[in-house]
Amino acid sequence: MTLSIDMIDETGNIRPSDEELIRNLLSHAAKMQGIGEEAELSITFMGDEAIREINREYREKDRPTDVISFAMEETAEGEEPMPVPAGMPRMLGDILISTETAERQAEEYGHSRERELGFLALHGFLHLLGYDHMTEADEREMFGRQDEILESFGLGRGTDGRP
Repeated sequence: MTLSIDMIDETGNIRPSDEELIRNLLSHAAKMQGIGEEAELSITFMGDEAIREINREYREKDRPTDVISFAMEETAEGEEPMPVPAGMPRMLGDILISTETAERQAEEYGHSRERELGFLALHGFLHLLGYDHMTEADEREMFGRQDEILESFGLGRGTDGRP
């Protein structure tokens, strides 16, 4: 399995070590999720104003947010997903992350910027795979899986030298 991640940094604030951490974390998550085929996704790092515009346009929420995902495999109720042509990678979708919000949240939650970026990338990745948190049961399932992946990767709560 190969997970190809196209990273676009519109902020100039993403370090090579951030990219490496996220690539390794999402490859680990893909293995844990049983993704056996070639798969692709993109992650765009942007500021609050840019993500606010997208949040307003697509989610009708006129405020910045931390992460937004656009899943390529998402289908309406009753629709069948389009099959992936032989020899072509599975296109998972796009993840948008506000680095400004990520940095504020890292400070607020008392952990490192790196853990917050990893957390948000993983959260977006799970959304691309169909996880959601619209109901309490779905939220427990998604956040439980998220915590399990972060712990097994070494980015669980308190593992970055902070409480």
